[in-house]
Amino acid sequence: MKKVAILIEDLFNEHELLYPYYRVQEAGHAAVLVGPEAKAYKSKAGLSMPAEVAAGALDPAEIAGLVIPGGYAPDRLRRHAAILELVRAVDRAKKPLAAICHAGWVMISAGIVKGRRLTGYFSIKDDLVNAGALYLDEAPVVDGNLVTARDPGDLPVWLGPFLKLLG
Repeated sequence: MKKVAILIEDLFNEHELLYPYYRVQEAGHAAVLVGPEAKAYKSKAGLSMPAEVAAGALDPAEIAGLVIPGGYAPDRLRRHAAILELVRAVDRAKKPLAAICHAGWVMISAGIVKGRRLTGYFSIKDDLVNAGALYLDEAPVVDGNLVTARDPGDLPVWLGPFLKLLG
């Protein structure tokens, strides 16, 4: 059983967090919610979910992959050095990394988008392009270990390639 970290912060998108949370488990892996702190976080609609571990307490070697859900949580996640270092460590190790919607903000702040083909929510296209990404308006976009999608409408096609990379 592989351990997959799923980032969480206040104002997460319920669909973009719960869909990978259960798909990862359905595929026989352990899904672990990781936040800036080990505490409960609330979604945009008020759903409360607990982070099991703080990013700074997680050894990136312990996880096989990482999922960054969207909503407005990415704008909050990108403010935490431990979150950004976790994202960089996963990318450096070429472990599967899935991101959807506004999650591109976290990848921009982690410095991993330059020269990469990816997608995200249309309103952050300029941010991604200005950070050096090659933006594609399609889903999923797979570039090496990175699997990206635009919005909740892409959920059915987003996680399959990520799970395949997990092996």
